[in-house]
Amino acid sequence: MAKLEQTLRGDFDQLLTRIEEGILNGSISASAEESSDFRCGDARCSVRVFERFSHAGGNRVSMNVTLFQGSDGIIHLSAITAGGSQALFFKINTWGEEAFLDKLRDIL
Repeated sequence: MAKLEQTLRGDFDQLLTRIEEGILNGSISASAEESSDFRCGDARCSVRVFERFSHAGGNRVSMNVTLFQGSDGIIHLSAITAGGSQALFFKINTWGEEAFLDKLRDIL
């Protein structure tokens, strides 16, 4: 697994759209697998799960992106990738996971 966490400022909806479009348009094999959105008062949380084929690892890799914004307006992003290993009992490579996360870094 690979993980990216950042604190951001800006428009929540614009950032979410930018991430969705950037990931889906950034790879011919990328797909949006599922999504979830919550609101509670001024707080909101959006979760997106993406998947794509990793040429580096020869398998499919998933990425979960969570955006949370509290009443202070600061946006917290957490992105975690998984599925890039080819081993049965331990991870022998995570190139595909890191490459997927690098795509998100480029978008941000």
